[in-house]
Amino acid sequence: MNTSLSDFVKEKRKQLNLTQLELAERAGVGLRFVRELEQGKESLRLDKVNQVLALFGSEIGVIKKAEE
Repeated sequence: MNTSLSDFVKEKRKQLNLTQLELAERAGVGLRFVRELEQGKESLRLDKVNQVLALFGSEIGVIKKAEE
């Protein structure tokens, strides 16, 4: 099962019993950014995404695509 980034962040935030504002403050990003991230906005700054994911012990990076 593939989990979307937005679902992953929302689920992890809820597991930690954090509001969107609390997550934003802990990650050092704005509340609007967290809202857009959880809503699945397609264009977000990767460095800020990784700031949020770092709180969950995760990060996003480049992986090699499987050859067909």
